[in-house]
Amino acid sequence: MLRSKCLEAIYSELNDKIVVTIMGACAQELYDLGHQENFFYLQHAMGLASSIGMGIALHSPEQKVVVLDGDGSVLMNLGTLATMARYRPRNLVHIIFDNGSLLSTGGFPTHTTDGTTDLAVIAQGAGIPHVARVGTPFDFMEAVGDAFERDDLSVIVAKVEAVGPDHFGMDFQLPENAFMFKRAIREMKLGDG
Repeated sequence: MLRSKCLEAIYSELNDKIVVTIMGACAQELYDLGHQENFFYLQHAMGLASSIGMGIALHSPEQKVVVLDGDGSVLMNLGTLATMARYRPRNLVHIIFDNGSLLSTGGFPTHTTDGTTDLAVIAQGAGIPHVARVGTPFDFMEAVGDAFERDDLSVIVAKVEAVGPDHFGMDFQLPENAFMFKRAIREMKLGDG
């Protein structure tokens, strides 16, 4: 299963959600589908997409927040799973694309490569109430659909191939993305009020 195809399959469902991506391949693949101002591509901060997404979810409980993450990033910040379980933002969906590789920083294998470490088991052990492990496009779409409809914290660990985009580059820098993103969140809040 390809992460790019997974992103393509859920892209149309993201326009009314706050979306935070980790750096690198995941961010580029989402950007290549078409930038939306409610997308924040966390650049140069590996491991922190889940923490930022959780903070936004706690601050904006009326909005569904989706974190698009990677196994390498989650492994760098495992404590966020326990913190998410502790505070349990019911509007947060954390999608972890597990390709067993630090693809965006050299392609080195992660602890999930040979099955030594299982992120779904860790999420369950941390106390996440809804955890799905998926490996097919059908199962991915079903798990995401359930998570988007559910009013509770959800983690989806999607096993994907270690394949990334053939290019990297966006038309704006992080500060511009941050300003657009902040404005989009404010407008979403006003639209709900």
